[in-house]
Amino acid sequence: MAEWVDRYWTSSDGLKLHYRDYAGPPDRPPIICLPGLTRNARDFEPVADRLAGEWRVIAVDFRGRGLSEHDPNPANYMPHTYVTDILKMLDQLGIADAVFFGTSLGGIVTMLLSTTDSERIAGAVINDIGPVVDDAGVDRLRIYVGKAVPLANWQEAADAAATRNSIAFPDYTPDQWEVFARRMYSERPDGSIQADYDMRIAEPFATAKGTPDFDPWPLLEELADKPILIVRGETSDLLSTATASRMLEALPKAELVTVPGIGHAPILDEPEAAAGIDRLLERVLAEEELSRSSAA
Repeated sequence: MAEWVDRYWTSSDGLKLHYRDYAGPPDRPPIICLPGLTRNARDFEPVADRLAGEWRVIAVDFRGRGLSEHDPNPANYMPHTYVTDILKMLDQLGIADAVFFGTSLGGIVTMLLSTTDSERIAGAVINDIGPVVDDAGVDRLRIYVGKAVPLANWQEAADAAATRNSIAFPDYTPDQWEVFARRMYSERPDGSIQADYDMRIAEPFATAKGTPDFDPWPLLEELADKPILIVRGETSDLLSTATASRMLEALPKAELVTVPGIGHAPILDEPEAAAGIDRLLERVLAEEELSRSSAA
C-alpha cells in the first residue's frame, strides 16, 4: 500500500476536515479524489497505490465522513457546501489547479465546482454519475443511508457489505468483501463495527431527486474544454447509458469507458478504468505542456 500522511484543513465554518496526502512531484497538478455519499478517503487506496509517486494524490473525507468532523447542522450536508470546503482546501494548500477524480457525489461536486471555478480543474474523472441521476438508484440508496446497524466483528461487516453491494460487484470473493468492508466501516471504541459516516447525512438526502427541478445540463458547460474521462459501470442504476451518451456529446474532449459486469460505482482499479485514467492523465500533461509553450 502506498504511504500517505494524514493532514487536515479548516472549513469556512470552523470544522476540522481530513485528507490523505500521498507524495508526488510538485511540477504536476495533484489528483484530488472526492468520494461518494457514504464513502471516504479509503475508497481511493487502489488509485493511490497505482499513481502515487508519479502524481501527488490527495484523498478527501467530506465533512461528516472518515476522520473529518461531523457537522452540528445536518442541513449543511449538501453538494454546494462540499464545493466550498474543497475550494478552501485548495486555497490553504496553494493549489492552483488539479485533476479531480469524483465518484458519485464526488462527481457532482466536481461538476458544481466547474461552474464557478473552472480554472481550478486541469482534467477530471467523472465516475458513474451525471447531471441526471436515475431515480431507481436514488431509491436504492435511501433504503440504507443513515440507518446505523452495529456489527459485532469484521466478518459480519464483510457479510453486510456483500449483502448491500453484491448488485454492483457480483463476482467479488470473500477476501475482496473484507477489503471493501474495511474501507466502508470503522471500528468504534466499544469494539463494534459501524459505517464510517454521520448518519445525519441522510436528512437532506431524504428529499433528493434524481432529476432536479432545474435544467442540470449547464453543469457540464465549463468542462467542455477540459480533458474528461466518464466512467460508467455496465449495470449502473444511477448513470444510464442515455445520460452517459449525452454527456459525451456535451464534452468534446471526453472519453467514455464502460466497466463490464460492474454496477455503481467502479472502484477505478478495473483494467478498463485504469487504462482510461492513464489516457486522461497523458492528455492532461499534454495540455499543460501546450499551455506552457503558448505562454513562453
